[in-house]
Amino acid sequence: MRNRLNLNCWLGMALVTLVAFGCAKKPMPEAAPPAAAPVAVVAPSTTQTTPTTQMPAQEINTVSSQAVSDQSAADQAAAANNGSSPGLKTIFFDYNQYLLTPAAREALAANSAFLKTNPGLQVRIEGYCDERGSDEYNLALGERRALATQKYLASLGVPKEQLTTISYGEEMPLDPGHTEEAWAKNRRAQFKVVR
Repeated sequence: MRNRLNLNCWLGMALVTLVAFGCAKKPMPEAAPPAAAPVAVVAPSTTQTTPTTQMPAQEINTVSSQAVSDQSAADQAAAANNGSSPGLKTIFFDYNQYLLTPAAREALAANSAFLKTNPGLQVRIEGYCDERGSDEYNLALGERRALATQKYLASLGVPKEQLTTISYGEEMPLDPGHTEEAWAKNRRAQFKVVR
């Protein structure tokens, strides 16, 4: 009887500990991307919004979607090489996506040509996310972005041995802001020459 009481007490304390310390610091996105890494085309967009239950009211974008799209394209064009090594272009992703956009495929074609003419270069593909979602989720999504990028470059003839990948999740944002425009810049894969 006493052993059973001790066991129930320990289980109760374990449950309280899990509830108290096991909660994520950020809300999880509604749906996780599939485990496989298909390569598809998706253009970066700043017109997507999260439900108002996940975003404070002051951050809800009230600008027309056309104005946001025009600004996003200009921002992304200006940031095309921001963070990547010279000769290599940064690519961008939609919210909660790791599928390649038409603009990303175009940039990767240019990156592929550069890497083929410089076969001695070793390049690290770094996957990044915006600040929404848990640390664990963003690390996994950043990894999927880097791997999808690596797979596409390999399909264009870049030797896989020339490429490595890493995920930084939401760490090291290009834009520290908390707006759709900032988040669109931070959902990216960039390229670093490591040797």
